[in-house]
Amino acid sequence: MKKISSKLIIFFVVLCFSISLCGSIQAEEGQKIDLNTAGKEELMQLQKIGPQKAEAIINYRETVGLFENPEDIVNVTGIGEATYEINKDLIAVTPPTSE
Repeated sequence: MKKISSKLIIFFVVLCFSISLCGSIQAEEGQKIDLNTAGKEELMQLQKIGPQKAEAIINYRETVGLFENPEDIVNVTGIGEATYEINKDLIAVTPPTSE
């Protein structure tokens, strides 16, 4: 029983470390997710952004317009300050071009 418990604890610690590392790899490499150009799958790489919220982000930019600042993600229904705060180092916006 003791061997199983210690193995589970080690597994849990490694799993937690792996999850936290995955979220920060993209930010460390400087490759941020652009709210104005990212597709559904790319948006789903953000924390707390699943398929429905990714679709909501895409629908927002198609109906309201492009995001001007990363903070504007909170204007999307279902996305609040907490989601912005945990993703702020992972998101960017390409400024709209004036043609």
